[in-house]
Amino acid sequence: MTDFSTVQLDKDPRGFATLWLNRADKNNAFNAEMIRELILALDDVQADTSLRFLLLRGRGKHFSAGADLAWMQHAATLDYTANLADSRELAELMYRLHHLKIPSLAVVQGAAFGGALGLISCCDMAIGADDAQLCLSEVRIGLAPAVISPFVVQAIGERAARRYGLTAERFSGARARELGLFAESYPAAALDDSVNDWITTLLLNSPHAMQASKALFKEAASGVLTPALRRYTENAIARLRVSPEGQEGLRAFLDKRTPSWQEQQA
Repeated sequence: MTDFSTVQLDKDPRGFATLWLNRADKNNAFNAEMIRELILALDDVQADTSLRFLLLRGRGKHFSAGADLAWMQHAATLDYTANLADSRELAELMYRLHHLKIPSLAVVQGAAFGGALGLISCCDMAIGADDAQLCLSEVRIGLAPAVISPFVVQAIGERAARRYGLTAERFSGARARELGLFAESYPAAALDDSVNDWITTLLLNSPHAMQASKALFKEAASGVLTPALRRYTENAIARLRVSPEGQEGLRAFLDKRTPSWQEQQA
């Protein structure tokens, strides 16, 4: 496994990974090194067929305070071409997280500013502390949430994205739940226990079926009922029914026993 200095990738023997933002002394602020290491860590996760899902977390008090001050100061000295290369690297990170084949769950505490909202939005699900503080802060410093904007709009809708992107208001974890950015929010002291509950729930499910369902929901995201989408859904369920896990799940259900992927967690 690759050694990292700004992130940490832990793999649980039960079959999932936790990718930690690991600059607690800098409030897990982004810089070029962290972006590159996150991309490499996601490549590792994508290639590991033993993993069922991914947790994305931040070490310390905050999920991520956004862009690192020193990195922004350096960016201010670069020309357009160099800044374009930087933005493309950030976009690559967001797109790789968004298109990760296994389900992803962000766990948010403390501050989540700027690009951190992009990471949260790129995950399939997110939970967080009620008192977490989130902000699309870019306009306060003369910038815009450009690279992350497609994912934020998908997560909370265009109207809410306009509001928070234009005002740079802070909003709480409880508000993030109301907006749909968080699936659930919890008292800060209960967040870790809630993470364990989510892990337990996800481990009940067929790994292959979760991946197939993730791909299915992406295919159906527009909600437009085209002939091509109908064929995709018909083929999807037929493939699952004849797959090894599909056969095992159906037999276990009919035999009133535990399927093999749950027995592995006992």
